[in-house]
Parts: sequence; C-alpha cells; structure tokens
Amino acid sequence: MKITPFKMERMQCLYEHRVDYNLSESGVLPLRLEELLGGPEETQRLLAHELRYCESDGSALLRDQIARFYPDCSMDNVTVTNGGSEANYVTLWTLLDRDSRMACMVPNYMQAWGLGRAYAGGGDPFRLVLREKKGERRWALDQDELERAVTKKTKVILVCNPNNPTGAVLSEPEMDAVVKAADKANAWLVADEIYRGAEVEGETTPTFWGRYDKVIITSGLSKAFGLPGLRIGWVVAPPKLIEKLWIHHDYLTLVPSLLGDRLATIAMEPERREALFARTRGILRANLPPLEKWIEGHGDLFTYARPKAGAIAYVKYDLPIKSGRLVKRLREEQSVLLVPGSQFGLGKGLRIGYGYDPDKTLAGLARLDTLIEEIRS
Repeated sequence: MKITPFKMERMQCLYEHRVDYNLSESGVLPLRLEELLGGPEETQRLLAHELRYCESDGSALLRDQIARFYPDCSMDNVTVTNGGSEANYVTLWTLLDRDSRMACMVPNYMQAWGLGRAYAGGGDPFRLVLREKKGERRWALDQDELERAVTKKTKVILVCNPNNPTGAVLSEPEMDAVVKAADKANAWLVADEIYRGAEVEGETTPTFWGRYDKVIITSGLSKAFGLPGLRIGWVVAPPKLIEKLWIHHDYLTLVPSLLGDRLATIAMEPERREALFARTRGILRANLPPLEKWIEGHGDLFTYARPKAGAIAYVKYDLPIKSGRLVKRLREEQSVLLVPGSQFGLGKGLRIGYGYDPDKTLAGLARLDTLIEEIRS
C-alpha cells in the first residue's frame, strides 16, 4: 500500500512551534485544566485515579455522555478513539477496499482524501463552490458534481460539516441531497462533524445522525470544545459497524488515555458541554470582526465568504503567486505560518486561524501585508 504524505499536518508539525506567529491553528484558545475541572472535589477525584488502562472502546460513562449529543443514540452506537483523526482513520480503514471508491467533499481536511487513495480504488471529488446566492456570498454544494461523483462503485461518501477550511455549513436541502445520493448508491455516509458546536452565528449545526440508516459520525474534543490536548475522538455508527471498528482499533492504539477519558466525561456532561460551546462561540464572535476589518481593508485583493462555524476563515486572493509558494515565503521571510489553499484541493487561497489572541493574529497579518506589498511591487 502506498500512502500519500499528509502535507498540511507535516508542515504544521515542522513549523508551528518555530514561527513568531502561528495562524495555521483551526481551533480556539485551549482551556486550562483548572478551567475544565469545576472545583476541588473534581480535582481530587482525578488525582485519585490509578494510571491503569482505560476500556479500549472508552468508558461506559463517556460513551453514554457522547450519545446524549445525538438524537436517538445510545452508548452502543459509540466507540472512543485517540482524537478525531483516528476516528476518521479507523472508519475508512474498516469500510474501504480496492474494489470500492469514495466520493469526497472538496475542500476538506485532506486526511480522508489520502486514505481514500490508499485503501480504495481512488477518490471522486464533489465540490463546495463560492457563489453569490440570494444576495449572500456563500460556499454552496455543487449538486451536479455530487451526482457525477457517486456511482454504483461508491462505497463511502464523505463530508466535513461544518467545513474545514471554509467554515461553511450545509443547508437542509444540501444535506438532503447528500443523503439521497448515499441512499441511491447504498453507500455509507461518513460525516466529519468535529466543528459542530463552534458556530459563529445561530444554534448548534444539525447533525447527519438519524437521517439515514448508514450514517457514521466522526468527531472529537479538539475544535468546538477547545480541548485538543486530551486527544479524545469518537465514532457514532450502527452497533454492528461499531463492533467492526473496534476490531480494527485493537490493531492501532488499542485504548484511549485514562485521564483523557475521565476529563472528556466531564466535558461531555450536557450542561458543561453547552458551557464550553458558549465559551468557544464567544471567542469566535469577538475575534472575527477584527479579521474581517483587515480583509475589507484590502479592497478587491481578497474574495471571502463569512464562516458559519469554526475558528477558520478562507480567503481567495488575486496575486501572481501560487498558494504553496506564498505560504513558504511568508514563513521563511516573515516567520508567519498560514495554510495554503493547495493543501485543501483549492488554488490561490489561504486559511487563516483566528481563534487565539486577536492582537497576535493581526500582528501576523501585518507581516503578510509586508510580503503582499513586496509581491505587488
């Protein structure tokens, strides 16, 4: 099996701790442990734990708390993984084979694209496209492409909703179209919903869970919860498939971290979960306007649609330089890290993370301005 290097993750691993300004992050400022633990009683209970192995599919209490985040879901529909990335990996490893194909939403977190090329007979993209629609600029599902991408060989349709890198959220008719395509092909529908709960506007994004009998949800605590260091993810799926995923998981990391499991159980308690979402949404709503003012200050240089969710904004730019080269020069010459559109299956564009310190975000973007002026001149 030949696997394609995951360019974005390798770039971040190499450089995110070496630059002055890391604007490649896609989550919000992480919580401190003392913020998650409500008081001395919870702290003492955590300190009293023996550092033994956790249950390999996650503790019953954690799986029950996760199930409460989804309608008509039980702990038998849940298995716990080491982060959302492992949730995606074990799911696609289990489902795909050389005789099958995967239809993958693009742009996307391209882990799934790489796995589809490695484990299946290839990947067929269907795109989100930037459109002016009903007086609003938004990323919309190209339903004609969806119909072309899904064939009788398609075993998996994969979407990321809310989307990385655009922050777009599928409308109800668009969700219905994806479900209809999956049903017609009798394909599994895998929905990466790791940004669900990190809405800039409105209530929690509707889930695909319950819309079709072959839906699989992957998610975790890294983005909407502000808890990336716990490395807790999960898969929600029909119980028979959960058993198959568990068999595959036994050959990977085997068990989640005991401390991660116990802390995740606290985070997933419904009232605490909603408080964490409120914190995340507060950060997004405070941090996005300064970024938008910076974007607007560049006239027609950037084309932009406001993200509906997630601490990420995607801007297309009009400059005579490819995105990979622009990001490389920005890192080497200005010590600022962004993610190029080329790492999401796009062209001349940049993903900007805005979920951390807004002053540092603007300071990093000021250095991008310096490079832009040099390129223009």
